[in-house]
Amino acid sequence: MAPTLTAPTLDVSSVVGQGVHAPRPLPRVIAIANQKGGVGKTTTTVNLGAALAELSYRVLVIDLDPQGNATTGLGIDARNFESSMYDVIMRDTPLEDCVEPTSVKNLFVAPATIDLAGVEIELVPAFSRELKLRRAIETVIDDFDFVLIDCPPSLGLITVNGLAAASEVLVPIQCEYYALEGLSQLLRNVHLVAANLNSELEVSTIVLTMFDSRTRLAADVAGEVRRHFPEQVCRSVIPRTVRLSEAPSFGQPITVFDPTSRGAVAYRELAKEVSNGASKRTG
Repeated sequence: MAPTLTAPTLDVSSVVGQGVHAPRPLPRVIAIANQKGGVGKTTTTVNLGAALAELSYRVLVIDLDPQGNATTGLGIDARNFESSMYDVIMRDTPLEDCVEPTSVKNLFVAPATIDLAGVEIELVPAFSRELKLRRAIETVIDDFDFVLIDCPPSLGLITVNGLAAASEVLVPIQCEYYALEGLSQLLRNVHLVAANLNSELEVSTIVLTMFDSRTRLAADVAGEVRRHFPEQVCRSVIPRTVRLSEAPSFGQPITVFDPTSRGAVAYRELAKEVSNGASKRTG
């Protein structure tokens, strides 16, 4: 049976950008978002960040997910830092005071803790609540080539902050039966943010994740997604591998945990595609 893929029903031309291979100046602020859980969003944030750092770009990963998986996946222990993204958003702590170095050269993380779980409620009465992250990033943007924002798997105020702060959205899509389920809603929200908070926001990149080459379904899904979004879908496809799923428990990106694995090779290729050969800004 062919995969069921629902194309977006609204005009998304205003938010679907020129595509992943369009030249873009650095610095770039990219929100990694998909309200559908389990699609490889944090895995992509961590490993794309590490692969970009390996290319000598200075990269900041901002963990906005209360689960803090990007934080622990980069080897940062919650007991070893004083400030987190909760403090940045709710207490106006300078973002630079929150940034932690990782074991990977050129790769830094602004960590998350479970405190972020309450931000959705606490932000409701806050002044300019949707723009808190954007203002925080503006103070450090000159120190980095790429800022990758790992958004939670929801479409609440935290994700809106991530979208309002970014110029691009990268969407990981799992190669499964309902691959495009929810993508229409995500595009609607990107459209709303672009119309009301951030006119520069566009969906620039779609990454196919958890690809199992042994199944006909995965190939069919990949083909359908490419048909709907020919300019946005990356050539690089992320395979479903055991090593990719094991790496976070060791607090390492796949490029460190198993540098020669299929997953590491795939994310290195993805980093080359996303960076598009842009000249480094920072030394």
